[in-house]
Amino acid sequence: QVHLVESGGGLVQAGGSLRLSCAASGRTFSTYNMAWFRQAPGKEREFVAGSRWSGGNTSYADSVKGRFTISRDNAKNTVYLQMNSLTPEDTAVYYCHVGGAYSSGSYRAGSGYWGRGTQVTVVS
Repeated sequence: QVHLVESGGGLVQAGGSLRLSCAASGRTFSTYNMAWFRQAPGKEREFVAGSRWSGGNTSYADSVKGRFTISRDNAKNTVYLQMNSLTPEDTAVYYCHVGGAYSSGSYRAGSGYWGRGTQVTVVS
C-alpha cells in the first residue's frame, strides 16, 4: 500500500521560507512524476510545481516561479518543495502527488497518489 506523508508546514512571516517534504513508501517512485498542489480556503486545489522522473525537468505555476523550487531524492523516495519569499497569498494546505502525467507540458494529477496535506500559513 502506498503512503505519502508531507511535513514541514507551519506558520511563517511574510518574506520567510519553508521547506516541505513528502516521503513516499510502499513503492519505488524513481520512475514516477511527482508534484505539489495547494488548496486555499474556498478555492480549488491548484498545481504548484512538478518534477518529471525522466530528464529531471521541472515546471511551476506562474505564481511561484522564481520563489519555489521542487527537488527530489529518489534514493530516499522523497520530494521537496523549497518555498522562499512567502506571501500571505501562499497560505494553503499543500499536497504531494505522485504518479501524474504530463500533457502539453502540464502536470495532470488524474490517477496516482495523494498525501494528506500540510498546512502553510503566512502572516504579514
